[in-house]
Amino acid sequence: MKNFWIAPSILSADFACLGEDTARVVSAGADLVHFDVMDNHYVPNITIGPLVLTALRKYGINAPIDVHLMVKPVDNLIISFANAGANYISFHKEASEHIDSSLQLIKAHGCKAGLVFNPATSLECLEYVIDKIDMILLMSVNPGFSGQSFISSTIDKIRKVRKIINFYNREIRLEVDGGINIENIGTIAIAGADTFVAGSAIFSQKNYHTVINAMRNAISLVVGK
Repeated sequence: MKNFWIAPSILSADFACLGEDTARVVSAGADLVHFDVMDNHYVPNITIGPLVLTALRKYGINAPIDVHLMVKPVDNLIISFANAGANYISFHKEASEHIDSSLQLIKAHGCKAGLVFNPATSLECLEYVIDKIDMILLMSVNPGFSGQSFISSTIDKIRKVRKIINFYNREIRLEVDGGINIENIGTIAIAGADTFVAGSAIFSQKNYHTVINAMRNAISLVVGK
């Protein structure tokens, strides 16, 4: 089977025992730990910062951590999260005054660089920075809150981005975040995504292993093994 990744968003985890809950979802088969950072400025919510990431590393979470910055400005926090132990750092194009410089900053601090596009955000800047990108994250909900429904027009956007990645022949992950569940993950995979962020769809279940396996099975049913 193609290298599909499941990335549980710990925004939906049990924060009273975040280390334990994150360890459980990693043991259940998560490929990435998705780490949502909100600042009540770029988006209308506040979540977690680099100290929490440092604490998870100290707790023993060794899985790759995928930091999604929903903040403005971004550059200082890029450095803080890189130093805290992030593997991927992604930011929204509207949140940086100089997208190219922010991407270079991420890579200079030893992390994989990602660029995020909201549902109504144009893809026009991609061709100018695609040589510096390791991940493209498409939001399939409007950022700021967990538990939203998938915006169906994202499917066409996924197809467009997959064509761009293939045209430039780049090794870039295509991640989708928002409203992903067992019922729609196959359709999202067919469109071209290979990395799937899921929060409440996973953490609302008692058995994380069962739901992650069900997601993988739903993908394999439509794209093959």
